[in-house]
Amino acid sequence: MSTVRKQAFGTLSDGRAVELYTLRNTKGTEVKVTTWGARLVSWRVMGKEGKFIDVVLGYDDAATYEKDTSMGAIVGRHVNRIGGAAFTLNGVTYELPKNDGSQKQNHRHGGPMHFGRQLWTAEIIYEGVKLTYHSPDGENGYPGNMDVSVVYSLSNDNELSLKYEAVSDKDTLCNLTNHAYFNLDGFDGGSIIDQKIQIFADKYTWVDEECLPDGRILDVAGTPMDFRELTRIGDGIDADFDEIKFAHGYDHNWCIRDVPAEVEMEPGMFGFDPTCPIDYLAGGLKKAAYAYSDKTGLALTTYTTQPGLQFYTGNSLHGGLVGKKGVTFPPRTGFCLETQFYPDALNHPEFPQPILRKGETWQAQTVYVLRVKK
Repeated sequence: MSTVRKQAFGTLSDGRAVELYTLRNTKGTEVKVTTWGARLVSWRVMGKEGKFIDVVLGYDDAATYEKDTSMGAIVGRHVNRIGGAAFTLNGVTYELPKNDGSQKQNHRHGGPMHFGRQLWTAEIIYEGVKLTYHSPDGENGYPGNMDVSVVYSLSNDNELSLKYEAVSDKDTLCNLTNHAYFNLDGFDGGSIIDQKIQIFADKYTWVDEECLPDGRILDVAGTPMDFRELTRIGDGIDADFDEIKFAHGYDHNWCIRDVPAEVEMEPGMFGFDPTCPIDYLAGGLKKAAYAYSDKTGLALTTYTTQPGLQFYTGNSLHGGLVGKKGVTFPPRTGFCLETQFYPDALNHPEFPQPILRKGETWQAQTVYVLRVKK
């Protein structure tokens, strides 16, 4: 079981104090999360050369995180895009903040003041650290008072679980994810184009220049979107292909195969170790992605209960803020594995729907497993 330590993490511009929680397991692996946006600040694990490597891009204090829109954050109520910054639910149309698109006509990540730009409340529990936030009715245009929580848990076998729950007193949308940027060569490792990725999906959702779908679900075969085998990220990132040119790299949703994750019979994997503090959602996890670095030997496997995965190669990172140890993060120095419902899903009824009904409990879970490849 991991231990949890609490410490101060600075203050916000309005003087509110921010906390940092460090989860540490018996291998010396450490995960740090903060109450500002329930953000993942670092994940420090031993590489193949016996040195600890922090694979999460981030900053040294709350004041810098306040200047960044989403790095490491829990974003919502609705991650990704909603076309026209509006949706209709139960015959009522809800207008949302317009914060995305060439003319700022669309809605992204829940708005400019999404969950990742709010101060959460934290408590240490048996599983790790539980962060909670109350989103009032009408916040960012969404209906219903919503109470949301995420539990970060770290097992002794380097499994990091993010378990989400949400309830609302009105029908609303709920589509939460974590927006951490990973670099398996370390947060200071530079470009990620030589790292490799495999995505367990045969199809993806087509999107236009605004990263909005039109409802088509296309085969990856024969395209640069095909990551069914382990593939160097840089091989297709600048391909002469509309999907790639629109997004200036990868920023797309893959439709994860609806196949239960095979259980890896190792101590701690999916709860077989009685000392493992992680509570897995029964039967719901699917393998979504596998990433690997030849340089460090680190392999990151993603499992989730969600139907989609947004693989984003940090095309819009700008390096304008100074990160941990003075490092800056220009484009393509980190990648995101955002588990989610498909983008703009409510405007495409053929997609899985991110609707949370009044009084029901929405649950989702994503598990990242970070180990040296044997």
